Amino acid sequence: QLQLVESGGALVQPGGSLRLSCAASGFTLDDRDIGWFRVAPGKGREGLTCTNEPDIATFYADSVKGRFTISKDNAKNTVYLQMNALKPEDTVVYYCAAALLVSPSCVGNYDLWGQGTQVTVSS
Repeated sequence: QLQLVESGGALVQPGGSLRLSCAASGFTLDDRDIGWFRVAPGKGREGLTCTNEPDIATFYADSVKGRFTISKDNAKNTVYLQMNALKPEDTVVYYCAAALLVSPSCVGNYDLWGQGTQVTVSS
């Protein structure tokens, strides 16, 4: 069964850091690219970054560039999103999703989604 499971969301103070995990099962990271997204109420879905085999990242949204970093551990079949210098406006649900192929700007047919993990940035 193909599955993605996110974890790592939490309550953190402004300026703090979190690392989100996206664990894949039923397929390997060599077979699919993984994208990170977030959905804010009333704002729609925002694509943040993605793996783009053979590269690790060719795109970051302007809203997170310089603060968020994507990485992956093939041995653990897991993709990570390191989030630093968090701001209150980063408070949303974060999702990872898989696609067979994505463009350098992370556009693709993401047909497998995780359940999401809540990040709350507040003092």
